[in-house]
Order: sequence, then structure tokens, then C-alpha cells
Amino acid sequence: VALPSTSSRMIDVQTKMAGRALELLNLPEGQPCYLLDIGCGSGLSGDYLSDEGHYWVGIDISPAMLDAALDRDTEGDLLLGDMGQGIPFKPGSFDGCISISAVQWLCNANKKSDIPAKRLYRFFSSLYSVLARGARAVLQLYPENSEQLELITTQATKAGFTGGVVVDYPNSAKAKKFYLCLFSGPSTFLPKGLSENQEEEEATESMFTNKRVPHRLAQRGLVRKSREWVLEKKERYRRQGKEVRPDTQYTGRKRKPRF
Repeated sequence: VALPSTSSRMIDVQTKMAGRALELLNLPEGQPCYLLDIGCGSGLSGDYLSDEGHYWVGIDISPAMLDAALDRDTEGDLLLGDMGQGIPFKPGSFDGCISISAVQWLCNANKKSDIPAKRLYRFFSSLYSVLARGARAVLQLYPENSEQLELITTQATKAGFTGGVVVDYPNSAKAKKFYLCLFSGPSTFLPKGLSENQEEEEATESMFTNKRVPHRLAQRGLVRKSREWVLEKKERYRRQGKEVRPDTQYTGRKRKPRF
């Protein structure tokens, strides 16, 4: 049965954001990792992580959303919990963490005893603990204003994280996305946001969606070590903030044997 267009669009947007978050995590190439998905909902982001060959645990405050995830036979382990009460796992459990459209809810006080700054600090300090040293957390969020974003980043810094906010397409009302990139080890280079130039934006987004499932390269007709394969890999590294040599006519060309 075909899904309604709104559901299809929601799934597509969620999957793209999960793909971008995973890209910004900068995990080792071709190595399955154990990841945490905060505010996992019905498991859409988790499905993407599974497709990429990773193992994951999802935590969400909504029993109904977790029931939907179970109904969908999502592959991750699921935990009912409030992230504002802290993340209940052993120190160093995870190789990375993603979160899609969830962290801004910690800024709301749903009852008198809720103090947003305290809930944010409890969340970030426990998140810092459960990540392996040097691991990253990439949290996509929708801040209401600059004050809310500052509150969130201040509590993350107070908990020990370094990093910053990556903004994709900052001049586009529709496509603009905020990703809080946090490093639990020494401070490292913050990746660049995707370009707001309209022509570049379309090209980058189309290249980005092409890169969503690297292990399906063969299905896309990309031959390993070919020029197209090399260019795709270099572009992915650039978006992760790595230094990459400029593309030239010799990129991906086989070297002749030397005698």
C-alpha cells in the first residue's frame, strides 16, 4: 500500500537528516559502530543506521512512538526514557550519537519542577559519559531563537564537550538545518555547512542523497577505485571537514608501473 505523500515526504526528510548526521559523525570507513539515537521515535533514523551497517540503541519518551517502531520491526534496541533525566548506560558504551529534531524539547518546562538549564546539563553530562573518548555526537535541532541555541550550547560546553553548530543552507528558509556537532575528546576541526548557493545546493543535495548507502555502490554502477568512485569519496571527506587534495585531470587515474 502506498504511503500518503506527507508520510513519504516526512520519511525522506528524516532519512536525509539522519544521513547528514551520520556523515558529520565521521566514523571509520567500512567499520560497524555501536550508536545511540536520542529521540528515536518510530525508528526512521535507526533504519538508516542499520542500512549503513551499524548497530544502535534508540531512546524516546513516547511509548506510542516506540510501539510504532516495534510494529515496523526496526532492528535497534529500544528504551523508554526521558533524555532530560539523563542517559542510563555505562560509561564509554557508544562510538557515536545522533539525534534528529529532539533536543530543543529540553528547553520547554512541562511542569513547575522542570528547569531547562538543569535538564540540558543532566542530558549533556550523561551523554558525555556514555560516549567513548574521542567520539562525536551530532544533534539536529530546531532552535526557536538564538537565546535558546546559546542555552543549549552553553550547557553542552559546561558538560565537557567541544565543537559547535554546523548550519546547512543558512539562506534558505525551507532547507536550513542546524546540527550541533559535539566532540568528547580534544577539540577538532568543525565541518563546514552545505552551501547556500542555489545551483550548488541542488547539486550538493543530489550528490548527498546518492551517498546515502555507500555499500550499495555496485547497484549505482560505481566501480570501486574508478574516477567517479574516488571523486565521490573525496567529496564526502570534504563535507566531513577533512583536508583533501584538489581534483585534477589525474584524479582516479591508474599509475603506470615504474621500472
